[in-house]
Formats: sequence, structure tokens, C-alpha cells
Amino acid sequence: MKNNALVVVDMLYDFIDGSLACQHSEEAVRQTLNFIDSQTDSQGGEDHEILDTFPILFVRDHHPADHSSFKEHGGIWPSHCVAGTHGGEIHKDLLPYASEELTFDKGCDRDVEQYSGFDGLNCAGQTMGEILELLDTTDVYVCGIATEYCVRNTCEDLKKAGFKVHLLKECIGYVDAEGHAKALDEMTQEGISIE
Repeated sequence: MKNNALVVVDMLYDFIDGSLACQHSEEAVRQTLNFIDSQTDSQGGEDHEILDTFPILFVRDHHPADHSSFKEHGGIWPSHCVAGTHGGEIHKDLLPYASEELTFDKGCDRDVEQYSGFDGLNCAGQTMGEILELLDTTDVYVCGIATEYCVRNTCEDLKKAGFKVHLLKECIGYVDAEGHAKALDEMTQEGISIE
């Protein structure tokens, strides 16, 4: 798995069973755990050793309570993923794989809407692109929620940055089935590998 990394987009409780719960999201979490196991089983060792050979990066919507994307502040979404709330937390089964330096928060500025994980920053102020370059990554596997928005934007930005992008079809949640299918078709045309 050398030169490969996994990017987990917005597997947060508000998108799983909260204010913006998406279809297939619980299943997406389960399938993501299966994928991680499949990549790491052969290596043995402890979780921290696994992360040394197969980095797992997390993207997290991390909004202030008065974010401009929320309906009560003129946006289109219900309030979601407010920093410090349960709804903004990474699913507990994935949490053991999350580290501060590989977690990228986006949507932190109340006036800026950010869908792509590429817009996020880690605790040291580094971007996902910078970290992937430091790790000598060539191939990025992507899973998360939701296909039509944050997953798609993240995949497209990874592709533009020159990475080979593999979208794990069973490991994504979506707003609606039709939009999900359309987004997958369009990403395929853009050269993103749907697996």
C-alpha cells in the first residue's frame, strides 16, 4: 500500500443520523471499516503502526453556530456539524483511526461555504494537499458523505492536484439516489475511478 492514502470525508453524526442524515450513511461507515481492515489485515501490528503505512486523513465540517450556510442565517442547510457538538463528531467506530494532524476542518469561517476537503486545515494550519505531498502519496482512496457535495468536490480537487483518485462506491452516503448516480457518472467522465 506504499504511496496510497485514504481520505474519509464528513463521516460525522449530523450526516449519519442527525439534522442532515443521508441515505446509505450507516452502511458507508461499516463498509469503510471493512475497507480499512482489508488494507491493514495483512500488515498485522497495532493501529498506530498501520497508520504509518496506510495514512487515513479525515475531513470534518466544523461550523460556528451562526454559519452563513444555515437556514436561520440565510443559507440552504439546516444547522449541522457545529464545532463542539455531538453532530460534528467523527463516528465513534472510525475515531481510533483519526489523529489531529491528519484531521482537516473546513467551514470554520462563518461567511465561507466550503465543500472540498482541500479547503480544510489541520491543527498545524496545513492543507490536505500539503500533507499528501509530504507523504509521497500517488493514489488516494476516498469515502464519505455526501456523494453530490463534499465527496465530489474533494475528489475533483484531488484529481486537479495530480493524484490518482479512487472513489469507493460502497463507502459513500448521499442526499438522494438520483443525485448520487448522476454525480458518479460525471466523476467517471472526469477521470475519477469509481470502485
